[in-house]
Amino acid sequence: MKNLKKTICFGSLFSMMIVACGSSGKSEAVPQPPAEPQTGDVKIYTTTAARTQEFKLSYVNFGSGVNMSPRTIRLDENVRYQTMDGFGAAITGSTAYNLLKMTQADRTQFLKETFSVSEGMGQSYIRIAIGCSDFSLSEYTLNDQVGIEHFALQEEELNYVIPVLKEILAINPAIKVLGSPWTAPKWMKVNDLTNLAAYDSWTGGHLNPKYYQDYASYFVKWIQAMQQAGIAIHAITPQNEPLNPQNSASMLMYWDEQRDFVRDALGPKLQQAGLHTKIYAFDHNYNYDNMSSQEDYPIKIYDDAKAASYFAGAAYHNYGGDKAELLDVHNKAPEKELIFTETSIGTWNNGQNLGKRLVEDMKEVALGTINHWSRAVIVWNLMLDSERGPNREGGCQTCFGAVDINIADYKTIKKNSHYFIIGHLSAVVKPGAIRIGTSGLTEEGVVVSAFKNPDNSYAVVLANDNNTNKRITFADGKNYFSYEIPAQAVVSYSWK
Repeated sequence: MKNLKKTICFGSLFSMMIVACGSSGKSEAVPQPPAEPQTGDVKIYTTTAARTQEFKLSYVNFGSGVNMSPRTIRLDENVRYQTMDGFGAAITGSTAYNLLKMTQADRTQFLKETFSVSEGMGQSYIRIAIGCSDFSLSEYTLNDQVGIEHFALQEEELNYVIPVLKEILAINPAIKVLGSPWTAPKWMKVNDLTNLAAYDSWTGGHLNPKYYQDYASYFVKWIQAMQQAGIAIHAITPQNEPLNPQNSASMLMYWDEQRDFVRDALGPKLQQAGLHTKIYAFDHNYNYDNMSSQEDYPIKIYDDAKAASYFAGAAYHNYGGDKAELLDVHNKAPEKELIFTETSIGTWNNGQNLGKRLVEDMKEVALGTINHWSRAVIVWNLMLDSERGPNREGGCQTCFGAVDINIADYKTIKKNSHYFIIGHLSAVVKPGAIRIGTSGLTEEGVVVSAFKNPDNSYAVVLANDNNTNKRITFADGKNYFSYEIPAQAVVSYSWK
């Protein structure tokens, strides 16, 4: 009978984990872990590289009494840096295609999780292509027939990108949208600026100066057409990757060409049309693709006062060089803005391995660019499929999306590092926030940025690149709290 009791007790412990047996065979209550608080002074999101927590929401309360912790990061509002514009990803033709393959219910759930300020991450900035990109369903521009009078939005805009943008804007109407062309219409292109021979290719070539005015009208017509479709365009860049003639759709535009085009055509045309869309120069790599003549590309443009007056600032990618270039450009033109507009994960950098990418991408792409004066962080495709597509021949066929959706069901989603790093920023750092100073604890392997939001709440985003947990206290001058940051993790905090 004693053995039977043990067997029964073991079975009940195994199946229910509610009672335990003492040596007497009597049932005893097993202590249950305390329920996590559902509210608190500080809202916290945590993601670990090991995926033990994926954007997990938790709360802590402010400490009571005097903070005596020597391991304290203090926020300093007297030190102020840039104003933040937002964080997000690209809605390419491929991304829109994949989203529209989902059921309406699944798509709405994912878009709310991604863009809703009240129910999700609150992502706040989107980049789209003006015409095709290497993640389009075909190669095209919005004016493939000779003559600017033939400008028109095409199937990819009308049936894919705009419908998805409308669904996103219904969830978050304050989203900013930035547009970049991969190429001008082929009839506007020449092989070089010396021979000016017609160049009938999607890839490479230059914009013929005789079509500067027509191409400027192309931008104006695009902005107006998107406005009519209900999509406000916050900003544009004159050319995606102007030093890369190898992409499936591409066009070279050296710094002096961009200066002349914007100064003599695009800037004035926008003004004449009453459009206040920002223009960002460059939109390419930190290392200027190792072309010495193109170093300091935006700075050379700004040397022309008239041209400089049309540029809000410059945009950068990170496929070459180091983020220190942002600091260099800021120091040379502190009155101009900086934004980060593209980076990708892929087969070349263990893109789907969160253990390899999460903290590295937060340190380099997100906090790294922000701590070097970037006002925005935008990654490449929001969603690709499990075969890294759809994509174009000659473009990136080894890229992963911020998330990847299984082509077998268009339902199962794998969330990658870029989804989490953007979400950790957008969830707590709101458009219009000011980056502020921090002092006190400097911990090896810990990278941090702090902000004051427009509603006077505070936000802190932190990456712990150590293999051990770190208990750190945060103080804003009035309140303080402590939190144990998991090893190899990204954490965001917000509080009033």
